[in-house]
Amino acid sequence: MARDQQHVVSRGDLESEMTRIIDAAEASGALVRVLGSIGVAIHCAESRALLPSFDRTYADIDFAAYRRDARGLAATMTALGYREDREVSVLSEGRRAIFDSPSARMHLDVFFDQLEFCHRIPLVGRLGSDRPTIPLAELLLSKLQIVQLNEKDVVDTILLLLDHDLGDSDDDVIDAARIARLCTKDWGLWRTVTMNLEKVRALAESYPQLDLRQRERVAEATSGLKRTIDSVPKPLPWRLRDRVGDRRQWWTDVDEAR
Repeated sequence: MARDQQHVVSRGDLESEMTRIIDAAEASGALVRVLGSIGVAIHCAESRALLPSFDRTYADIDFAAYRRDARGLAATMTALGYREDREVSVLSEGRRAIFDSPSARMHLDVFFDQLEFCHRIPLVGRLGSDRPTIPLAELLLSKLQIVQLNEKDVVDTILLLLDHDLGDSDDDVIDAARIARLCTKDWGLWRTVTMNLEKVRALAESYPQLDLRQRERVAEATSGLKRTIDSVPKPLPWRLRDRVGDRRQWWTDVDEAR
């Protein structure tokens, strides 16, 4: 995700702007949902109290929308005072848009139909499952599918695991069954997600900001999610790719700072 690091905006200001944009988009018939660290903070009412101890700063807002709404969303953003970087839309073949508001000093990233970083996470038919964020399963995967996991991604993952149980629905639980199905379809995604679950578990043990109960919860959640992923039978293409293993790169390089 491209980030404008020239300024830092308060989380409160970003959340207010997020609400304004989602409401305006829905009034025009477009479905828009937030992701990224703002989405995590919104969805983690209890554990977000830990954020100040991690010196978290915010610079922009990430959204997901359906490609069918791209034109209407662009018109809405223009009416709200934003300017679209058309070059990004052209280069991404319509899979992504960037908007900036010089007056509000806001920078927005919009991903259409899928999250496309180190791996592709499909979103078609999913955005209506939660509000104002994308569903918890995809919110967690947006962090766990990053090969070069940074501390912000680790902390966001920990917050999500602290505040939500694993389940098989979108009813304020992390749909572990959906994550497992996506990993069964893509060996590379499975490799990255399971690798990062181990990283998160190990790093959680080292954070003095977490108490013993919180560390144990993270350990249980990461282990539980991996068990669910590994319990799903893998198809032949997955098993053939597994034979190659790490000898061939399994992810797409992401150069932009997240």
